[in-house]
Amino acid sequence: MDDARSASSPPLHVVICPWLAFGHILPYLELAERLASRGHRVSFLSTPKNLARLPPRRHATIIDLVALPLPRVEGLPEGAESTNDVPGDRLEPLFEAFDSLAAPFAEFLRAACAGGGEGSRRPRPDWIVADTLTHWAATVALQHKVPCAMLVSTAAVISAFACGAREHAELAADSIFEQPATVAVEEPPAGMPRYEWKRNAAGLFTPHERTGMSVARRITLTLQRCTITAMRSCPEWELHAFSHAAALLGKPLVPLGLLPPSPDGGRGAGMNRDDATVQWLDAQPPKSVVYVALGSEVPLRVDQVHEMAHGLEMAEARFLWALRPPRGVPDDMDVLPPGFQERTRGHGLVTMGWVSQNTVLAHGAVGAFLTHCGRSSLIEGLLYGHPLIMLPISGDQGPNARLMAGRKVGLQVPRDEDDGSFNREGMANAIGSGLLNWKLE
Repeated sequence: MDDARSASSPPLHVVICPWLAFGHILPYLELAERLASRGHRVSFLSTPKNLARLPPRRHATIIDLVALPLPRVEGLPEGAESTNDVPGDRLEPLFEAFDSLAAPFAEFLRAACAGGGEGSRRPRPDWIVADTLTHWAATVALQHKVPCAMLVSTAAVISAFACGAREHAELAADSIFEQPATVAVEEPPAGMPRYEWKRNAAGLFTPHERTGMSVARRITLTLQRCTITAMRSCPEWELHAFSHAAALLGKPLVPLGLLPPSPDGGRGAGMNRDDATVQWLDAQPPKSVVYVALGSEVPLRVDQVHEMAHGLEMAEARFLWALRPPRGVPDDMDVLPPGFQERTRGHGLVTMGWVSQNTVLAHGAVGAFLTHCGRSSLIEGLLYGHPLIMLPISGDQGPNARLMAGRKVGLQVPRDEDDGSFNREGMANAIGSGLLNWKLE
């Protein structure tokens, strides 16, 4: 997107409403920044705590943050407003609370449509950009005759899970995801490991007890009620998968590009120079460090942490490990193998605090990225030219990793086909192969 919009095109008012996960919220905020850079006004909706966590906005005068208070529901921890605050296997209360945002969203849109007009600070919305899970936003948009764009993840994900669904059940004629309550998960679709299909099919197609809706049903409703679809991708990035996804979705598909993080606005590579991790990196040789980060929302179990630690040690690689402690482990418990930090002192650093990932990836000492292949992490790694060592865990990460392996920019840690487990030898070999092939020192 250019910074200057065409003088012949009047500015738009775009309402953006992401799901309550920062892997969604931050890319949507980047989209808001790109729209604002072209003179368009954006209303960015989320809950108060999530909005307070956002980095500074570069175009704060025309990006309005609109808070929708999240109601308290049974089972949702006090103060929890995002998937960061809730264990991955206990998301049902968050979905229930999220659906309750439909009423304040409808009131916001009613007032915006009624009060907006020429000269108004917040004119009538021209578009709603809704997350795949935000079916109620698409419904309200339809009621107020405001066109809605459903923002989907990647072409590889659409192709993988839609084709997997088709292989295992009869689908409704107007849906690529609609599925009966019972899903056959014995055999995965072509190219997908068995453990990945078993884990994700249940999460995608099983209705939640509290809301009666599955994730697939949410996507289906949003797709049925939206005007167009949009994707954080492009044909050049996903080659044949993009056109395949467009055909499966059945509605116009607009490529938005990868939306990499901008180098300013509080998120850039030049920030946090006084951080202890950056100072440690300053003392390392150029392109010698493997940065290890597997995201914040699906932490490894203690036994998996141990296998990864032993693999790093066996590979004899310099590493910076941003480790998220396993859920349910006491704060004073050392989750690393006994003596690990002493044996790796000098060439390895483990930090369990907050790490500015963009700052680390931009540092000259980093030469490779061991990642879970979450969409944002993947794009950030490639933005700074780093080869990838890939350990996908859930959701879209498996299709993302296979896409990157196919493009020859990374390799996956070997996994057991049935349960997805990995061991220290496989971890060490993947890191060692990366060090050899990419000639890291």
